[in-house]
Amino acid sequence: MKSDIIIPEVENVFLAAVQEWNDDFMEKVWYVYLINDSDFQLDSVMAVSKAFGTIDGEMKKTSLLRHAFVEVPAVSVVKIEMIEKSVLALNNEFMVTFFIGNTLYDKKYIFKANSINESTVEEVPLLFVDGVMVK
Repeated sequence: MKSDIIIPEVENVFLAAVQEWNDDFMEKVWYVYLINDSDFQLDSVMAVSKAFGTIDGEMKKTSLLRHAFVEVPAVSVVKIEMIEKSVLALNNEFMVTFFIGNTLYDKKYIFKANSINESTVEEVPLLFVDGVMVK
């Protein structure tokens, strides 16, 4: 029975953390973007994020944050959330689900602990700025 279930693979949809100026904090902060570099519109997009890990030998985790987008057009970008600098030392996990047509897709993206920093940046497609990507 399990062999009859087809789980579609997510392609050309990924996340990127990009550093931008924030007037409220008066400093650069990291924002996570959903990049749809596919030829298909994503419908009913849900992104659930959390951070977890160990700091100074103590297990830490954040609450879940949920974000919904009615649609993300083909070859486009949508800003999901800001990542507070104190949680950069944790694993930042994003579970993203969406429909393409009548098919449900889901994928877990994880920014490993301390991987979001200026020394690991590369150019992000569609944004054309430096950022940290997970595919």
